[in-house]
Amino acid sequence: MIKVERLLVNYKTLEEFKKFKEYGNQELSMLEDLQQNIIENDSNSPFYGIYFGDKLVARMSLYRVEEKFDRYFEPRQDYLELWKLEVLPLYQRKGYGQALVEYAKSFGLPIKTNPRVKSSEFWERMNFNPVKYDMERDKSENPLVWYPRAIKRSSEIA
Repeated sequence: MIKVERLLVNYKTLEEFKKFKEYGNQELSMLEDLQQNIIENDSNSPFYGIYFGDKLVARMSLYRVEEKFDRYFEPRQDYLELWKLEVLPLYQRKGYGQALVEYAKSFGLPIKTNPRVKSSEFWERMNFNPVKYDMERDKSENPLVWYPRAIKRSSEIA
């Protein structure tokens, strides 16, 4: 059973993030985000992860974006931005990335993400679709979005 949990923002988590930087692509590292948000044992962190034993093997950051900042959904609405999803190489293709995405979906809000290199198949399997919007709003992104069928836990994410 794969269990997703909210990661505490503390120095132990910082050390675990350093392990990802050794193995993952530089652009996927969340180390800088963590350092900017570090408040000892902050339980309202935007970071979620999956442990295998006592080792953090998959992680993502998930931010709630208010309707007034929405550039992706019609009609405008609150949504989640799934940012920097990463699974350590030895643990890829074992369902950890999917578990993180399914966890994000469980909040019942639309989700926006920017796919990383060579990840389009994964996002298609997760039922994400390209955003269709005009050039005026284009910020050199290739965002993908997912729409929920029903609202479930939207109030739980800050």
